[in-house]
Amino acid sequence: MRRMASSTTARGVAAIVGVGPKLGRSIARKFAHEGYTVAILARDLGRLSRFADEIAREEKAQVFAIRIDCSDSTSVIEAFEGVLSLGFVEVLVYNAYHQPVSRNPTSFTDVKIDSFEKSLAVSSLGAFLCAQQVLPGMVGRRRGTILFTGQSASLHGIAGFSELCCGKFALRALSQCLSREFQPLGVHVAHIIIDGVIGISREGGDESETEPMMDPDAIARTYWHLHVQDRSGWTEEIDLRPSNHILL
Repeated sequence: MRRMASSTTARGVAAIVGVGPKLGRSIARKFAHEGYTVAILARDLGRLSRFADEIAREEKAQVFAIRIDCSDSTSVIEAFEGVLSLGFVEVLVYNAYHQPVSRNPTSFTDVKIDSFEKSLAVSSLGAFLCAQQVLPGMVGRRRGTILFTGQSASLHGIAGFSELCCGKFALRALSQCLSREFQPLGVHVAHIIIDGVIGISREGGDESETEPMMDPDAIARTYWHLHVQDRSGWTEEIDLRPSNHILL
């Protein structure tokens, strides 16, 4: 675990699992901006530490980089020992998924068993394990938020993408199960469907993009809104897409 700041916050801890250069980093920055101690988790600790240093400097916040392999139960448990040592985890965002070798469709008969298992493990088993680490504390305090990142593959089977779809279907089911079990106990659980391509944030933007992209900073504000929703009207699932997206 790498500590990357020194200020103090009265809020709890926001744990963001699956932090890359786009959405995960934007979500971490938003919660740091709002005064949370932030733990960012991913496999690449070197890159993660750079993100933590950047966010800590910009937001004058406490940001911790912790390595995790979401497909490995031992790694998840060890990582959350570090997260929980920081204080009460008030927010868990699960944003991890297994990146396929190719973005092109793969014929079902060509899908490798180990690749299929890895996708299921990262998308659903990892989410299950991370949620188990933080739910006891949330239930004990009768407050907390768990947010799962889904995508259009969470809703519809897509030819050539059985690995991705099966993992994301399972994640959506987990979110619904946890919502029904734990929302009466004070824990808000929501599933966010990202139906579009996420680009670079406009603040650090790349004007050369020709395809309209979703701004990760704008998406991150939706995650924050879900966290601060009044419990008299909690959202269980929300889908986000760019304004020019055509529904088929």
